[in-house]
Amino acid sequence: MTTSKLDRRKKYTRMVLKDSLIQLLKEKDMSSITVKEICERADINRSTFYSHYADHFDLLDKIEEEIIEEMAGYLSRFTFENEEDELQILERLLDYFASKQEICKTLLSENTDTTFQKKVMIFAHQFFMQNWKAGNHHDVEISEYLSTFIISGSIHVMKNWLSNGMDKSPKEMAEILTNLINKGLLGTNGG
Repeated sequence: MTTSKLDRRKKYTRMVLKDSLIQLLKEKDMSSITVKEICERADINRSTFYSHYADHFDLLDKIEEEIIEEMAGYLSRFTFENEEDELQILERLLDYFASKQEICKTLLSENTDTTFQKKVMIFAHQFFMQNWKAGNHHDVEISEYLSTFIISGSIHVMKNWLSNGMDKSPKEMAEILTNLINKGLLGTNGG
């Protein structure tokens, strides 16, 4: 009983600290946020903070890692077999971003000096290179450069979508991204 009480308290403390940091990131850059501010907002004393995290950058890193792990869990359920599966994977990923809209929008903001976008790019690149079936894409050689172009463009489209208040459904956005990836910007078929 005591252990479960401690575990709940630990989870609550970590959740409140994470939420406090995300709220502060909406107001200012990471470099100007202090542990003291996070603790005041969370109504947690600093010694408690330091029993969980080395500093506020460690807290941010844990938040980012948690989201990447959740994304990996979402995407690991699917494989690239054909264009319809790609659409479904993108839709699921966009659903995930929509479910975490506030935190993802904050961490991907141009005004926030976090490493989240880079971590998403690295994860997506690894996932993309492991799962992409070039045969389904007119035997296009999927190079690191093409992967980087597709992933960075997709992330920026998702950032724009989050900033616009998700003005299209995840399915509509997945269709837009899939068409851009598979048919190109102008929708030509090489003829």
